[in-house]
Amino acid sequence: MNDNQGKSKKAKVKASSLSRRELLAAFLGVPVALAACRSSAAPRFPEGRIVGASDAFGHRLRDGQRVEPPADAWQHVNVVIVGGGIAGLTAAWRLLKAGEEDFIVLELEPVPGGTSQSGSDSSIVPYPWGAHYLPAPMKENAALVELLDEMNVLEGRDADGEPIVAEQFLCRDPEERVFYKGRWYEGLYLHAGQNAVDVAQLAAFNREVDGWAAWRDRRGRRAFSIPIVTGSDDAEVTALDRITMDEWMKERGFNSPRLRWLVDYACRDDYGLTVEQTSAWAGLFYFASRMRVPGDEAQSLITWPEGNGHLVAHLYHKARTKVRLGLAASEIIPTGEGNGASVDVVALSSDGRNAVGFHAQKVIFAAPHFLTKYLIRPYRESAPPDVAEFQYGAWMVANLFLKDRPASVGFPLAWDNVLYESPSLGYVAATHQRGLDRGPTVFTYYYPLCDDDPRAARQRLLEADWKSWADVALTDLSRAHREIRSLTERLDVMRWGHAMIRPRPNFIWSGARRRAVEPFRSIHFAHTDLSGIALFEEAFDHGIRAAEEVSAAMAKN
Repeated sequence: MNDNQGKSKKAKVKASSLSRRELLAAFLGVPVALAACRSSAAPRFPEGRIVGASDAFGHRLRDGQRVEPPADAWQHVNVVIVGGGIAGLTAAWRLLKAGEEDFIVLELEPVPGGTSQSGSDSSIVPYPWGAHYLPAPMKENAALVELLDEMNVLEGRDADGEPIVAEQFLCRDPEERVFYKGRWYEGLYLHAGQNAVDVAQLAAFNREVDGWAAWRDRRGRRAFSIPIVTGSDDAEVTALDRITMDEWMKERGFNSPRLRWLVDYACRDDYGLTVEQTSAWAGLFYFASRMRVPGDEAQSLITWPEGNGHLVAHLYHKARTKVRLGLAASEIIPTGEGNGASVDVVALSSDGRNAVGFHAQKVIFAAPHFLTKYLIRPYRESAPPDVAEFQYGAWMVANLFLKDRPASVGFPLAWDNVLYESPSLGYVAATHQRGLDRGPTVFTYYYPLCDDDPRAARQRLLEADWKSWADVALTDLSRAHREIRSLTERLDVMRWGHAMIRPRPNFIWSGARRRAVEPFRSIHFAHTDLSGIALFEEAFDHGIRAAEEVSAAMAKN
């Protein structure tokens, strides 16, 4: 954790009551706030608004709003899928492939995809609102390979049977750069100014990662594999979950500031946690799981201008007639026992005006697991203790619509652009993959709130209004791009209160998440949080599993 992050964690005052200097100090640190507020001129703001996620509706359900549909507003359906994110859409895709047509998908938001959704209301290019890439899968991930084949992303297999991704879908060079003390440098590891100790520690860290990439248990399973269900649960591996990544690094003498920054960035990027907060298992997973063999580069990245919204669009297209947007499950009621077991699902339109009901054989609960205690009636009355173990990080994502490219000193604009001395994750350039190197562009800026208390993070996220978040993003980016305010014509903000599961120590292998995967009566569970890490591949795998469980169970009846 750097000093700027530490200062932001101590801010407990409402953002709406802070002065501009106090606001910027809370989110970007005192030095940035002082520098930004030196001018007496009022800062320029573009047009913009807060978009997406319907937190107000979700909070009404949390607070106990219940409805009873009229008698004539009930219908029978074999399967109800609750949630139209990646897991829910994948479950629908798999059910259709199995020949099951009698199902519906309920999704609160007006668009599908959850944190993988994207925007298309730009005359430039579509752009992401969350997840923005997919590592090329290895051949063992057969279902994901099948999906990418169906999407014409692959163009065959190599001599080892590994899928070959068509070049137009691989992240275009230059892929990454980092801004440090007034200049951009290639890559994410800051080589500029490194000393012999930094070089030696980076090499030693890479040897540790290579060792874990080569590691196999007695059954031949990798220590870290995607999806994680295919990896090892050997005691040597699971012991890593009992300590933080910070503790693991200190045990090995890894104190190089550049190396620690790289690992901290990785934890914040994938998990919304600092190196001090992240399970060592999750920290090493980030580096080793994407490496096919020791010494290899990580698997190439597949991306589109709209990020994983491209994958959402394909899955949604396949199941479009089954998806009910703007309709959320408000109560799930298991009924009967044994062969007579079924589930009633009450759903409410997002405007709160219309209630409908579904008598189903099975439910696939593909929403975040913390919602089970609000939606499943027996859980509401007495939730399993494991539900409380699921903690979620809060994120702010802003899309900046620029009329032209800002100037860069040093290495040129890349796909992923990171600020070394910032609590944010920097930005992704949506036009990069299209090869549009001049003119208007869209920058997608990511800011994870890494508070120790996730509730405090959500409170800070939601209490900061559009202007506050716009000021944070523009001030942060102005350190690298002085003209960012004059070039930005519009800036929209998305506030993700429960953006991703937090893989803190003693969660991945404590047993809580694995118990949460087990069906409850006629309800089957599918969401990336059941893996303890928020990745497309994990959500996809849980959607496949739940759909196959449901198909098998209905076949028996």
